[in-house]
Amino acid sequence: QVQVVESGGGLVQPGESLRLSCAASGSISSVYNMAWYRQAPEKQRELVARVTSGGTITYADSVKGRFTISRDNAKNTAILQMNSLKPEDTAVYYCAIYVVAFQRTYWGQGTQVTVSS
Repeated sequence: QVQVVESGGGLVQPGESLRLSCAASGSISSVYNMAWYRQAPEKQRELVARVTSGGTITYADSVKGRFTISRDNAKNTAILQMNSLKPEDTAVYYCAIYVVAFQRTYWGQGTQVTVSS
């Protein structure tokens, strides 16, 4: 029913920026949370940023002041603007859509972000 597609990953040097996009499509209600998670090799998946249907935003401490999450409800999209990237930001980044009415989370396939000099 719901498809989630991420884009925008790539290889950058420390201090540079990337902009990740997430697009949701299919049968989806208007009440949903959107979030970005990341998973580095041999590490657990962690929440990076979340914006709820009501606009409440949460960031991981490690990205506060550097990353910004935003959403466009009309387009069912979420953006993660990542500035001042660090090597420890290297991971596969996943977009997650939590549809409140369905009490279910839909995941994208992930997009690789590599920060290396």
